[in-house]
Amino acid sequence: MLPYVNVPFEYVANVLGASSDEVKLIFTFLASYPLAGILKRLPDDKPWLKNTFNISIAVFYLVGLFDLWSGLTLIVFDAVGTYAIAKYIQGPYMPWIGFVFLMGHMSVSHIYRQIAASPSSVDITGAQMVMVMKLSGFCWNVFDGKQKASDLNEDQKDRMLSTLPAPLDFAGFVAFFPSLMVGPAFDFVDYERWLNTRMFDLPPGTDPMQAPPTRKKRKIPRSGTPAMIKMATGLGWILLFLQASSYFNSKVVLSPTYATMPFALRVFHLHMLSLVTRMKYYGVWTMTEGACILSGIGYKGLDSKTGKPDWGRLTNIQPMGVELAQNSHAYLGYWNINTNHWLKNYMYLRVTPRGKKPGFRASMATFVTSAFWHGFEPGYYLTFVLASFIQNVAKNSRRLLRPFFLTPDGSKPLPRKRYYDIFTWLVTQLTFSFCTAPFILLSIHDSLTVWARNYFYCPIGVAIFSLLLASPGKAWLARKVKARQTTRPPPAAAEAKLQRTESAESMQGATLGVPSEPGIAFDEMVEEVMDEVKKRRGSKGGPEGPELRKRVEDALYKKSKSDGAAQSGLKGVKGE
Repeated sequence: MLPYVNVPFEYVANVLGASSDEVKLIFTFLASYPLAGILKRLPDDKPWLKNTFNISIAVFYLVGLFDLWSGLTLIVFDAVGTYAIAKYIQGPYMPWIGFVFLMGHMSVSHIYRQIAASPSSVDITGAQMVMVMKLSGFCWNVFDGKQKASDLNEDQKDRMLSTLPAPLDFAGFVAFFPSLMVGPAFDFVDYERWLNTRMFDLPPGTDPMQAPPTRKKRKIPRSGTPAMIKMATGLGWILLFLQASSYFNSKVVLSPTYATMPFALRVFHLHMLSLVTRMKYYGVWTMTEGACILSGIGYKGLDSKTGKPDWGRLTNIQPMGVELAQNSHAYLGYWNINTNHWLKNYMYLRVTPRGKKPGFRASMATFVTSAFWHGFEPGYYLTFVLASFIQNVAKNSRRLLRPFFLTPDGSKPLPRKRYYDIFTWLVTQLTFSFCTAPFILLSIHDSLTVWARNYFYCPIGVAIFSLLLASPGKAWLARKVKARQTTRPPPAAAEAKLQRTESAESMQGATLGVPSEPGIAFDEMVEEVMDEVKKRRGSKGGPEGPELRKRVEDALYKKSKSDGAAQSGLKGVKGE
C-alpha cells in the first residue's frame, strides 16, 4: 500500500458514514475515467503499450490502494493456471478442467470471506468472480477454435480462438482495469478486437460517410458524452443509496419495532430494502460500464435505426427493465446481464449433447453453477429455490391469464390490459422483494425471521397457485384460451409481442440459472436417466416419457395403498 494513502479515504468515510474500503472502491470507479481516457489515446499501432498500461493500473488498484498482495497472487495464479490448461491439455475435457479449477479456487475464497464476516471491507472475491467468467469462457473459446465449424452455433463461431493469444495480450485481457473489481466481464475476442481496433471497422457495404466521428487518426470513436452520462447516472444511484440506506436497511426489518408495524407498512419496508440494495449495484455497474465506454471497448457498432454509435456491448444492468418488470423472466433477465450471458453460453448450452434440446441436466447444472458462483451463504439458496418455484407459477399463470386481456388473435391489447399490467407489475415487484430478502440478510435465522414477520406471503401464494395449476381449473382455463384463439396473429405482430414482453422462451437459460419450470423437471430427469440406462445396456425396449411416469405414479400409489392397509391391520391388532 502507498504511504499515507488511507488518510483522505478515512476522512471522507467519516463524513459519509461509510467504510474507507467502500470509499476507495468508488474512487477506483471514478479514477478509471481519466485513466480510460489515457488508455484510449495510446497509439493504436502499439498494443503492447495498452497491455502494459492495463497491467500497471490493475496492480496499482490491488496493491497501491487496497494492499491486496494475496489478491494479486490469486488472480495471477488463476490466469497462469488457465493459460496453462488451455495450452497443454487437449481433448473435450479441457474447458471443464479449467472451469473446475477456477470455481474450486474461488469457492475457497468465498469460504474465507464468509468466515471473516466483514461485508464492508473489500477483498478479492468480487474480482475473482469476474475472473471465473472471463477465464472459463476463454477455455471454451480455445476449445471451439479446434472444432468443426458445423458443430458450432453462430455465437461460438464468432468467439472461438483458432490460436492461443500471446501471453502479454492475455495478461492485458485479465488485468483490464475499468472492469477489474466488479466487472463487467467479456470474452477475449472483445478485448482482442478492441486492442487491434478491428472492433471499429465499418460493416461491409456501409457508407464511409456514416462512420462515427473520431479524433485525429484514431479509429476509436468519440465516447466522452455517453461515458459521462453513465458516470453521472451511476453517481446518482450511489448518492440515492447512501441517503436511503439510513432509513431502509437490514437493521430496520430485524428490529422489534418492525414486528409491530401494520402489515402493509412491513411489506413496504421489505420492498424498499430490496430497492435500496439494488441502487448500490445500479450505481456500481453503471459507473464501470461508463469507464469501459470511454476506453472504447463498450462499442457495439452502429445502431441500425439511428445510424449513431451503439455503446451497449458491456451493459450489465438495465434498472428500468428491472423496476418495471411485469414477469419473473424480465426481472431476472435485466439483472446482471453479463452473468446471464456466461451461464447460458458456457454452462446451459454446453452440458447439452449436440443435437438435443436443453433439459433437466442443463437447468440443474446452470442452477448449481449460479448458486456456487455467488457463494455459500445460506440465504442465497433460500432465494434461488423459492425463485425457481416463482418462475414456474409465473410462467404457467401468464400463459393461462394473459390471453384474456388481448384480442382473440393475440395481436393487440384490450383496454382492460392496463389493469393486468399494473397487477402483474405489483405482484412481480412484491414477490421478488420477499424472495430476495435472504440474499441481503444472508443467514437462515434472519431470513426466516423477516419472512415470518411478513406471514410468508410469497411461498404461501406460490403454493396456492401451484395447487390451482394442478387442479381441473387449469384445464378449464386452457380450453377457454384455446377457444379465444380463433385466428393466428400476423408474424410481424407476434414478433413485436415477443420482443415487448421478454417471453420465457426467448430468455431460457439466461436468468441467473433459476429453473423456469421445476414442475417438468421430473419428466426430463426420468427421460435422461432412461436414455443413459439404454446406452449403457444397449437396450431399446421399455416404457418412455408419459407412459413411464404413469407407471411410476401407479407403483407409488399401490405402495402407499398397501402401506395404508398394513397400518390399518396393525391398528386392528393393537385394538384387540
